This record gives sequence, C-alpha cells and structure tokens, in this order.
Amino acid sequence: MVRKALFMGPRLKRVRRDLGLTQANMAADLEISPSYVALMERNQRPVTADLLLKLASTYKIDIASLADDDSEGLTKRLQATLKQPIFADIDLPALDSADIATSYPGFAEALLRLHTAFTEEQMAHAQRREMASSGLGSVDMAATDPVGEARAFLAARRNCFPALDDHAADVAQELAGDRPREESVWTDALVERLTRRHGQKVRFTDPDLILGSLRWHDRHREQVLISNRLDHPGRRFQLALQIGLLEARDIIATQLADGRFSGENARRLASRALTGYWAAALLMPYRPFLRAARQTRHDVETLSRRFAASFEQVAHRLTTMGRPGEEGVPFFFLRLDRAGNVSKRLDGAGFPFARTGGSCPLWNVHGVFETPGRIRPQWLELPEGEKFLSIARTVEAGGGAWDSPRAVRSVALACSAEHAGHVIYSDGMDEGAATPIGVACRLCHRPHCIARSAPPIGREMRPDDNRDTGVPFAFAGD
Repeated sequence: MVRKALFMGPRLKRVRRDLGLTQANMAADLEISPSYVALMERNQRPVTADLLLKLASTYKIDIASLADDDSEGLTKRLQATLKQPIFADIDLPALDSADIATSYPGFAEALLRLHTAFTEEQMAHAQRREMASSGLGSVDMAATDPVGEARAFLAARRNCFPALDDHAADVAQELAGDRPREESVWTDALVERLTRRHGQKVRFTDPDLILGSLRWHDRHREQVLISNRLDHPGRRFQLALQIGLLEARDIIATQLADGRFSGENARRLASRALTGYWAAALLMPYRPFLRAARQTRHDVETLSRRFAASFEQVAHRLTTMGRPGEEGVPFFFLRLDRAGNVSKRLDGAGFPFARTGGSCPLWNVHGVFETPGRIRPQWLELPEGEKFLSIARTVEAGGGAWDSPRAVRSVALACSAEHAGHVIYSDGMDEGAATPIGVACRLCHRPHCIARSAPPIGREMRPDDNRDTGVPFAFAGD
C-alpha cells in the first residue's frame, strides 16, 4: 500500500507560532536543520511519519488532530467555486487551487466566504427586483427575519445536536425497555410517560374542541389534548413533542445559549425547532436509526415502517446524521408547495438552493405533484459540474375528515454523487443522464434553457427580431 505524503505546512507553522518558537528553536528540538523546517512550512517537503511522532511527543500534541488533513474538502469547495461563470475567463488549473487550499487555507477560506456573500447578495438583489416588478418594492428587505435567523442557527450547527440526541436516547431506552417497537406499544409508552411521570392525562379528541389545534396542553386541568384526525405517526410525534417540552427544556436552553438572535421571536422559533429535533431523536434514536439507515441503504419507506414514522419524518431525520465520528450520508432536505414556496429546508450536503423559492423547474421536486405518493429519483447536475442524487415525493398535511382542509406538498432529499452508492435509489440510475439544473433563473447562466423564467443577472440581453430560438430570454453567450 502506497502511503500518501503528508504536507502540512500551514498547520506546522501555526503550531510553531502558537508555541512561541522560531524555526531555529523547532529545528533544534526536532534535531533537524532550520532550512528543513522552512521547507516543510512551505510544503516543499513532506512531514515523515517519524517526524510527526516526534512532533507529537516533543510538544505534547494530539497526533490525530495534527495529522488530520482537511485540505481535501477545502480543495473541492474551492474548485467548485472557481467553476462559477464569473471566473470563466480566468485560467485556473485544478492543481493550482489544490496548492492554494493546502498551502494557504486561510486565504482559500476567505475567498469562499467572499463568494458566499456575493452569491447571497445576488440572490437578495434578484428577489428585490422581483418584488419591485410585482409592486412590492416598498417592502423593507433589510428587516430582521426571525425565520431566517432560526434557519441560520440550525445551519451553522449542520442541523446536528449530539447533546439532544443523547438525552432523547436515554428517555427512549427507558420507554422501550425490552418491548417491541410496535405502533400501538410505542404510543402507549408515550402516553404512560406523560401520565405517570408528569401527571398529565392524554386525550385524543375532535380538533374543534381544541380550536383546530393539533395539540393543546391544558395546564389548568393537567391534560394533553391531541387531535384525533392525526394519523398514527402524527399522534406519536405530538406526544413526543409534549414530553420534550416537559423534560428537555433545560438542555434545549443550553443549546440556544450561544445563538445570536436579534429578538425573542427568532429564539422561540429556534427553540421549537430543537424541541422537534428532540422529539424525532426520541422516536428515532441516533445510533439505532443510523445503523438501520445503513442496513437498508437509506430506503425511506422501509425506515418509515421500522420506526413507525412518516415519510417526511424519516427524510428529515436523515439530515441530522452528522455526529462527529458517527456521520451518516449528508443529505439536503427541501419541502415546498405547488407554487414553489419553500416551507422547510435543511442542508447537510452543500446543496445550493434558492432561499425563498424559485427553484429550477427542471428539478422533479416540482413534478411529483403529477404522481402523488410515488418516489421519483433523479440525477441533477449544477452549472459548475457538481452532481447530486435526488428523490422527491408528495406528502399530505391536514385531512382526517371530509371537511378538513388538506395541504399537499413536495419533499425532496438529495445527496452528492460521492455518497450516492450508499443510497438504494441510485440503483439502475444513469449518472451520465443527469438533468442540468440551476439554483434560480437569475443566478443561472446556462444557455438555451427553454424553462428559463428570467434572464441571469450580469449578462447583456440580446433580443433578436430576425431569429427565434424558442428560448424566452436571449443574452450574450446564449
């Protein structure tokens, strides 16, 4: 087996500076020449295994953290960014970007942050233009968005909270014991927990008696009322939510302590999201769920039956498998309605998407309304060449009676191509036949797209009276 040469110049330099050493000091400690230290710091010489061990023992450094090479992921992110149309006229060989990511990781990260800020501003600009054209230009786009703040809080933590997983798993173990995870048994265990531990009577009742709510905690009468129009997974989730509100309040408050919220509404929305996270972790404990996901190759329907949960609940839970050292496949989750309005998004796969809808109509997350209840897989390719495997299916909320309002939405779950082999829906799918999509029309520079609804920002319009290509908007390069 050929051992990969370890180039860790920036990390070695950072260690030396943190220790307050000169190159000569470090050379003397390691019994090598100062010039060799300088060469290693410039990535002109690799760090040998023996030297790595000597570094760790001499300076009492954890060898795992010292040898951990995160430059590969940074290189991939940098290369993907440099494939964007704005850099199209610049010669940027892949080897150069790899050298930059390895030798100057701080510079590479700074460039990535600048590009992220640029992209977000472009998206915001596109949204402002759409609002202005719709007569909504007076809306204050700079106003604080509590929903956006709560989503940013979750995204910054990759939608993974190990402390909540552990706490919920302990409660799940107390509830389950040696009993089988059957739907009726699991529901009875949740009801019993509320009754015996918290003195709360549980009643499944007509929603009209609880003002159309799904769940109402009547503290005065010490009872929890749950709509009898919910299906069984919905009832169990509401029971788990109530247990979380009673038992996980302190640990959730701890998780929220380091969040930066401009107001109480954003904090409450984040708290609700974490309570839902805890409830899902109770019904689908991290380690058993991750093990089952791997065994079934992330078959959402099989997992739904095994954990007595809904399709959406399982798809959502799959995005939370990011525990350090026990990571699952990083998934991206999106839920939207027929009009393209996004009501939920969770990103663990580095998947770009429009922040307030406007997703590419070529993505079948918009087409599954024609085949309700059926899972439709699709390979997607972004303009910079990244490929993702996606599945989409409709889900239904409400209902339960003839006169109850219903909402049909589309749910999508996607992962990058490098993880697709671990997902059963990739079987028989031709990656080479990936559908070319864009994040949003205003940000997509793909030429000759008949599905385009708006021209891209930053491209000169080229209307031509003498030629009709069938494309709604012609622009330079089209």
